[in-house]
Amino acid sequence: MPNKDIDYLVHFLKSKQILTITKKYHTYLTFHGLKAASVFILKEGIIKTSVILQDGREFNISYINQPDVISLLHDEALQYDEQPFNVRIESETAAFYQINRVKFWQYVNANPQLQNYVKQYYRHRLSENFSRLQRLTMNGKLGALANFLRDIALKFGRKLPNSSKILIDFYVTNEDIAGFCGIANHTSVSRMMRKLKDEGIIEFGNGPSNKRCIIITDAQKLDDYIAY
Repeated sequence: MPNKDIDYLVHFLKSKQILTITKKYHTYLTFHGLKAASVFILKEGIIKTSVILQDGREFNISYINQPDVISLLHDEALQYDEQPFNVRIESETAAFYQINRVKFWQYVNANPQLQNYVKQYYRHRLSENFSRLQRLTMNGKLGALANFLRDIALKFGRKLPNSSKILIDFYVTNEDIAGFCGIANHTSVSRMMRKLKDEGIIEFGNGPSNKRCIIITDAQKLDDYIAY
């Protein structure tokens, strides 16, 4: 979503002195299916959104690391609405604006710029979800893994000095990777990561917190595994 739309939303919430709350690492803000009376907007930090499948497995949807609405905006007349995702904190802390959903819709209906934000929000989410579904259906397991690595490199990657290598400056477990790629277990992820390492496509290093980080050493070879 364009930064100017997000910036306007954050500025608007600040001007209205909307309540903020803070959550700690690996705690949950919301759970899929539970009713809530609030809309939550990420202010700062990193979160992961996911849903629980019918077989009990967790399917991860996305990491969000910039200000944005993280609750879908359903019927504006409803005081309570089901939360669309599990939302788990992935940074040391994360801060959120919390606003009554009916009050939020009142602000939207009275403000053309907020109306534009909501329209862009829906368009962005629809396009994002369609692209993710398309990539999952077009790629096998290894292609899904390669595509995931490309996605998080865009969000958390930084080029190493005097090198074409990209350090993914964010710790992600094989279990979480499996949840993003529709892979049944993390041992399959470990096996595919070894394959990519043996082919010289990725390697592992330590990030700022001395946790294992993934380094993409050959982005072109990684892209060769992705069906577009």
